[in-house]
Amino acid sequence: MTLQLESDLLRSFVAVAESENFTRAANALGRTQSAVSMQMKRLEELVGDPLFERGPRGVVLTRRGRSLLINARRIVDLLDETAASLTAPPLDGQVRIGIPEEYGASVLSRALGAFGKVHSNVEIMVRYGCSSVHKEALERGELDLAVIFEWAKAPRGEVLMVDPTVWATSEVHRMHERSPLPVALYQNDGWCMDFAIRSLERRGHSYRAAYRSDTSAGLKLAVSSGLAIAPLSRSNIPAGCRELTAADGFGDIDASNVVMYLRKNMAGDAVTAMADAIREGFRARSFLTVPGKSDRALTQ
Repeated sequence: MTLQLESDLLRSFVAVAESENFTRAANALGRTQSAVSMQMKRLEELVGDPLFERGPRGVVLTRRGRSLLINARRIVDLLDETAASLTAPPLDGQVRIGIPEEYGASVLSRALGAFGKVHSNVEIMVRYGCSSVHKEALERGELDLAVIFEWAKAPRGEVLMVDPTVWATSEVHRMHERSPLPVALYQNDGWCMDFAIRSLERRGHSYRAAYRSDTSAGLKLAVSSGLAIAPLSRSNIPAGCRELTAADGFGDIDASNVVMYLRKNMAGDAVTAMADAIREGFRARSFLTVPGKSDRALTQ
């Protein structure tokens, strides 16, 4: 007998598998948690095996679930690509993007993949770097779209995500227990001195600069290797590391908004379509982020 699997069930399955949480998956899908739970129960009955192991913090895939996820993603992606190709006219031209480095793999890769399937003739240029440089480049007409960090309570651009910066430490090396604290900092000292270092001084921590880098990937490496603690965006703390909270004697460094700006009065169809793809990438990222796991952008 041929097993018939509905695409709607597979879409919900992918959302639960990626978020490892029924509630976050339901939010991403615009459904109730109970509706998604019933869908997964039905899918497990059709497959004949459990797809998830349920625990106090969420769910993880079983071996059968991991096997199904590979093909389920292909099916969902193909359906989305087909729908987009039928509804969106192909575009051409160029789109110039400025975005913080830490959102390259987690957000921009998803956005570029979705965009490129529909608008393969568009030339895309991406710059990674600090927010102040991207904002200035946008104003000079050197970028069409910029994603930056801002701290204003009411940014003029579109807020894509709230992503506070926190101190992160390796769960294995526990460098936050050292005195003075070994800290990893950006080579651009402006933000570090105004926010990161000031947060340590406010809480009475002694510290020493143990490492400097011009990229967020460099700071993540310092934390993961056990060389230092570092200021990272909450959404991108690397595996094996954790946020240092108030219970540890630390806390949030800043309350930054991730904001998207388009070049004033110059956003063509290709730029608008890319903005839609990036917006969707951040929407998916915010639903799939596990609270307390995260990284930080070069700012100012």
